[in-house]
Amino acid sequence: MEDVSDMEEMGDIEMSMVEEEVVYPQEFLPTYHSIKEGGKVTKTDLVDFNDKPDSLFFNDGVRRIDFVLVYEDEDKKDFEKRHTYKKRKMRREYFENSLMQMGMELEATPSVVDDKVIFVKVHMPWNELCTYAEVLHIKLPIQPNDLSSRPSMWRFLSCITKYFYPNEDLICKETEFFTAPFEKGRQEYFYIKDKDLFFTPSMRSRMASCNMPLQNQDQRAYYILSRAPYEIRKNYKKFGITKLLDSGVYKAAYPLHDSEYNVRSSEDGYPSERYQLYQEWAHPKSFYKMQPLDLIRKYYGEKIGIYFAWLGFYTFMLALAAVVGLGCFIYGYKTQETSTWSKEVCDPEVGGQIVMCPQCDFCKFWTLNSTCETSKKLCIFDNFGTLVFAIFMSVWVTLFLEFWKRYQAELEYEWDTVEFLEQEEPPRPEYEAKCIYDRKNPVTGVKEKVPYTACGRCVRLSIGIGTVLFWIMLILASIVAIIVYRLAVFITFSYNLRKNDLKNLEPIKEYVTPQMATSVTASLISFVVIMILNILYERVAIWITNFELPRTRTDYENSLTLKMFLFQFVNYYSSCFYIAFVKGKAVGHPGDPVYLLGKYRNEECDPGGCLIELTTQLSIIMGGKAIWNNIQEVLLPLLKNLFARYCTRAASEKVKPRWEQDYELLPISNRGLFYEYLEMVIQFGFVTLFVASFPLAPVLALINNLCEIRVDAWKMTTQSRRVVPEKAQHIGAWQPILQGVAILAVATNAMIIAFTSDMIPRLVYYWSFSVYPYGDHTNHTMQGYINNSLAIFDIKDLKQNITDLKDSLPSNINTCRYRDYRFPAGHPRQYEHNIFYWHVVAGKMAFIIVVEHIVYFTKFILSYVIPDVPYAVKEQIKREKYLTQVILHETNLKLVTKRRKPAEEANLSHAEEKFANDEMELDIS
Repeated sequence: MEDVSDMEEMGDIEMSMVEEEVVYPQEFLPTYHSIKEGGKVTKTDLVDFNDKPDSLFFNDGVRRIDFVLVYEDEDKKDFEKRHTYKKRKMRREYFENSLMQMGMELEATPSVVDDKVIFVKVHMPWNELCTYAEVLHIKLPIQPNDLSSRPSMWRFLSCITKYFYPNEDLICKETEFFTAPFEKGRQEYFYIKDKDLFFTPSMRSRMASCNMPLQNQDQRAYYILSRAPYEIRKNYKKFGITKLLDSGVYKAAYPLHDSEYNVRSSEDGYPSERYQLYQEWAHPKSFYKMQPLDLIRKYYGEKIGIYFAWLGFYTFMLALAAVVGLGCFIYGYKTQETSTWSKEVCDPEVGGQIVMCPQCDFCKFWTLNSTCETSKKLCIFDNFGTLVFAIFMSVWVTLFLEFWKRYQAELEYEWDTVEFLEQEEPPRPEYEAKCIYDRKNPVTGVKEKVPYTACGRCVRLSIGIGTVLFWIMLILASIVAIIVYRLAVFITFSYNLRKNDLKNLEPIKEYVTPQMATSVTASLISFVVIMILNILYERVAIWITNFELPRTRTDYENSLTLKMFLFQFVNYYSSCFYIAFVKGKAVGHPGDPVYLLGKYRNEECDPGGCLIELTTQLSIIMGGKAIWNNIQEVLLPLLKNLFARYCTRAASEKVKPRWEQDYELLPISNRGLFYEYLEMVIQFGFVTLFVASFPLAPVLALINNLCEIRVDAWKMTTQSRRVVPEKAQHIGAWQPILQGVAILAVATNAMIIAFTSDMIPRLVYYWSFSVYPYGDHTNHTMQGYINNSLAIFDIKDLKQNITDLKDSLPSNINTCRYRDYRFPAGHPRQYEHNIFYWHVVAGKMAFIIVVEHIVYFTKFILSYVIPDVPYAVKEQIKREKYLTQVILHETNLKLVTKRRKPAEEANLSHAEEKFANDEMELDIS
């Protein structure tokens, strides 16, 4: 890391012989001020705490605190290497002096708990706020919105829905404004009632503070902090608060909460927005209420606001899917006892008389009715309702994405992010620090610095892609290892479970089958492997992205998002794809089985199919993932804060200021929101990709999301420091990822029904095989399906030694059955696929083609019919542009008139003087 290398370099005499008043070399700051050669550094004023715990101002009570920096005073520490603390002190003083040169005002206050800890409060004056608002093209109010809102079609339900909205007495509805980019010279055209309230606290925090887009209206201070220099060595310049935090010069940097989360501020005029958010959003009692998105956006910024808006909309749409999925589950549960083929499996005269062939080389013969309970449970998920639900979910996901686009367009307008252009986004400080090569900008034509050549960029990308592919292959290798485990353990379970009567497990004996035991244990092992690989790959993905050195913050996040999702996609879904589309598909027949690695016989599905195993896999992974995430998000922050309070219990009775109370809270990671998105997108994949096998997936996702919203809100409001607000126009790279998952979901669900479920073979039997010319029944029926779907095999053709298996084989039985459509023993084409097999294959292929075309066509029509931007929003955007043009026109007209007036007066005076001279000449003559 940089701080370690810096410490090694600081063994020189220059750093160890620092005077009390430090003289720094000339350094041009990234804005418009500089420190003169030989000038002395101005130190930050140190003042005592004024015993006002809720105050958000300097000690003078006038200047508002926009940001807080925290460090430990090296002079008061017990022991530390001299050159290390001297270097840190130099950097900090130089950095703070740079901030003051750039117009910031600073005030330092020691901690009331530990006098070694110093809090530096940062304030941006009005003039600096206006300057940066103009430079960064911040959109601010010009006049209230005068367009009447259209009446809602649901207004007749307002008497009911009002109980699901936040309390208006606590959270007042904000006035809607038309906005325009701020211009310092045209302040009279903006809606400025109070200069102290014109720029919101979140705006001021963003202005004062690291690697965010320039258009971020609350980021100007953070923008300054991320580019203010702290050291120059030869031609190498070091700058930015991020590096100072990493090297330990500062312990923390954060904006302030405006009050306690459970108590209103005692100061007059304080809105106590944190308290409002806790009462109406984060408190468990408000779980049924709609989210106050405008207040969330105002307090935490657009980026967090858009996340909770998306999560709330996704949860709302899940409610419809959950109702249909629950109905499908209830239908399957009610019909499991009436299923004809399930009755045949359980019937002692049918299933009890069918002897099944061993499913492994050391397995025994078994009767079909031993899987009676599994067949009944399979009927719950494998029925015609599942088919309808899978098609419904394919349409649902399209409606979800299209209506989200409309809702997102409304938020873009209301939150002034319509013109948030990524091409105007500035480079990241890490990118700027390594720019050493000259390049001509293809847009502006101006020479600029870049950190790598075209060849160097290709090398970086190639190494990054190669590393990602290597880790994906590592995941696939782990999946193969789990498959080998399944094959090996299945033999053990089959031998032991058939040998022992499991008298100690009598209540659940009928459920403990070799297939189920293997599936459950393999799913648990798969989940543990997934969690371990997640931790390892996260570090690798961050390292690769840093090595690629993306130019902007958005490029960095998109690159990291794609890498993490590709990895998570393979990590979470590969085992499900194996069960759905690989397991039991290439097993041969008992006389000629297929072996993996020449040793392990390929795993077969249960006679009822692999669908029940896929359902088990999904339920374990979804449930385990939800439980693990909740432990991480609830228990860990709570325990960390309790431990911190325990360590400072001696000073708990002292009155602590707001900045020190916030310092004791947990910091939020720069990628905290990224993990929240990733968690929800992975869940979205489970809900859509494999929903044909598990109709309850939307129900579980709905319950989890209802908790997730409140847990995230509680964690952010009560346990964490206030994050630096960021601006965001949409959910970023997650949007195309969701669209890709939605397209893939149509194919996967159709293939699950065709290849994993037993629905198509049953339909083919019902409509073709049960009646003439293939069947003996006069009417279409499911009777005889089990016998038709099981092929006959001669026991003497088994390759393994059946001497040890005689005890499991009933007397006078010379044949066994297995799941396939093949000619019986003794037929001229024995053990080859028969005509029934090709009928079923044709039915499966026809089903996939028809369903995919119908669903994709429906999705295309819905995407075309539903506009991305509502008509009312288009009207408001046009109105806002018109008002902006009028203001600009009037201002320019006044400016031209003002400039022409002196010229006209000069011309008029010149004409009058000439006329007077002419009259004088006439008088003389």
